[in-house]
Amino acid sequence: PDEVLLVLDGTSGLNMLDQAREFNEAVPLTGIIVTKLDGTARGGAIVSVVDQLGIPVKFVGVGERIDDLQPFNPTAYVEALFYADE
Repeated sequence: PDEVLLVLDGTSGLNMLDQAREFNEAVPLTGIIVTKLDGTARGGAIVSVVDQLGIPVKFVGVGERIDDLQPFNPTAYVEALFYADE
């Protein structure tokens, strides 16, 4: 396959790191999709996954429709993570 993507629930916190580590050991991953970033979840734990495992985020899910799956934009993500309440 060209891509091996793991879908992680943005509300699962640091469990994302354990999940990604286990899956990456079984099947080397080329990227991650983080879902459920449309509510109060901000998916901050994904920073640990990228930092510790070096697996890039490819897409984020910000809703329930197929159009809500968007290419990951690191700048927009950081702004939403740190400046959403301002």
